[in-house]
Amino acid sequence: MKSLRILCVHGVGRHPTGGPWEGEWQKSIAEPLQSLDAEVQPEIEFVYMDDIFDQFKISALDVLEAIGKLGWSGATSIFRRPKALGDDIRWSAGMVVQWVENDKLRRLTRDRVTARIKQFDPHLIIAHSLGTLVCYDAFTTPAGQQLVAKRRLVTAGSQIGNPFVVGNFAMGRLSPLPNADFWYHLYNKEDDVFTAEIRLNAPNFVQIETFFDIDGVADHDVTEYMRHGRTVSTVWADAVMALRNQPLARRINIKDKPTKRALLVGINEYADSSQNLEGCVNDAFLMSAMLQESGFAAEDVRLLLNERATCANLVDRLGWLLEGAKAGDTRFFYYSGHGAQLPTYGPDERVDRVQETLVLHDFDWTAGRAFTDDQFHTMYSQLPYELQFVAMFDCCHSAGMTRSGGRRVRGIDPPDDVRHRLLRWDAAREMWVPRQFEQPNPAFDKKFNGANTRTRTASGTGATMVTHRLGQAMDLRRQERSTFKREAKRLGHMGPYLPVLIYASRDDQFSYEYQHGAIAHGAFTYSLVKALRNSRKASNSSNKQPMSFEALVKQVGLELKELQYEQEPTLVAPTSVKKMAVPLKA
Repeated sequence: MKSLRILCVHGVGRHPTGGPWEGEWQKSIAEPLQSLDAEVQPEIEFVYMDDIFDQFKISALDVLEAIGKLGWSGATSIFRRPKALGDDIRWSAGMVVQWVENDKLRRLTRDRVTARIKQFDPHLIIAHSLGTLVCYDAFTTPAGQQLVAKRRLVTAGSQIGNPFVVGNFAMGRLSPLPNADFWYHLYNKEDDVFTAEIRLNAPNFVQIETFFDIDGVADHDVTEYMRHGRTVSTVWADAVMALRNQPLARRINIKDKPTKRALLVGINEYADSSQNLEGCVNDAFLMSAMLQESGFAAEDVRLLLNERATCANLVDRLGWLLEGAKAGDTRFFYYSGHGAQLPTYGPDERVDRVQETLVLHDFDWTAGRAFTDDQFHTMYSQLPYELQFVAMFDCCHSAGMTRSGGRRVRGIDPPDDVRHRLLRWDAAREMWVPRQFEQPNPAFDKKFNGANTRTRTASGTGATMVTHRLGQAMDLRRQERSTFKREAKRLGHMGPYLPVLIYASRDDQFSYEYQHGAIAHGAFTYSLVKALRNSRKASNSSNKQPMSFEALVKQVGLELKELQYEQEPTLVAPTSVKKMAVPLKA
């Protein structure tokens, strides 16, 4: 018989010693293992933490606040809400948030797991729900990095990737476990207990889609994860190979030659034909031509146009764009179409944020069909720092203003009920005035978006400034600067990844279309492509570097000003990156 030592770390809820849950876990692990190799004898032990959790009481108010923090922080609230907030889900939310915010509770659970690993010396560690956070916390300490060495970790039903957890516990960025033999993350999109995907670029990590949907429950059952066919073919198959002294073949190759990919979106035709534009599809083709002149292969440039440019399709194509992105690669995302400001509700069901959103073909002023940074940052925030990811937006996000005659504007006004969320009644003036919304991180916002972090006035009309700009991951940047620097240093990273962001205008301005004879384009896009082509020609003839991002945006801004377009392109990127050459060479 081949013995396989497995240590199980439970999550939220009651897990008494000798309870029926132990037999359920053991059966769901042993059966798939022995179906692959009848001689495998799993030796399964558990980490018990109920006595620790009992020391930290949770009130009904704590639970309500926790549901808000977890459920309204990113992908969970945008793509789905729990089917039913039963007692188990409510209790889970309270325990997870309590653990994130209570240093003593974290230390006690971390020490308990550490002691059991040293005592039992497992080959494989299986963690579920809150147990995944405890293990991740233990293994990212200097001592824990050695503790997990040459062991395999399985996380299932995990809240590690939840934006609230990432932003408050991990300072906006998850770290790989380089010393682990392998880390398998089992993810079920139907699991309603505030779980999330984990996007890590590491040779010893893989996320495994383990879909199951059980009627009437939260789909959080660890036994369903353990028995899943994809778990059997990966986790358990690898375990059997290891027992047979066969090398573990499951390594992700991230050392291929650098690659370039681009996704270009252009929308002229909208479901509401009164919102139609003229130059966006032309912009997408113009950008594709420029990229192919600059070293991108035709098969690595994809377009998403008009009625095909829905929110769901954009999420799918962005998955292709960023899939497998690694250090040295170049990724390019471009959007041409309408933009808007979307006021959205926070944990207490009050409007507490104004988010930039792309107005895709099926946009209807609801969160489910808006593409905001809530969805976007789940895709880019964990990318490797050495990746060059450029995102350009030729649209505007100014709300509450009526479009006048003349140049066509790339932004739409909200319906009156949505516009009402942006206003407050000033009784003294007997007038409606713009509301002010607090920025999640004023220091970051001031550094990258200018000194005025509350409201601005554009064209003589009040315009509420957005609190969440596309590409800036503000939900992951909530920590005060000194706290962030201290904790990020301890965790060994620099916070969430920040793409090179180029906006066609400030968020209180319009972005305009330009008529090139009889052909329409975005004024920003046409000027930018012209500047890049001229720079590339000059650098090829003189063997000089192409212009920097900073110089490019400045030059385009000057030309738009000379042509009397009242829009100021803006660049957001780390200071060192702003001065780097634009990665577009012939």
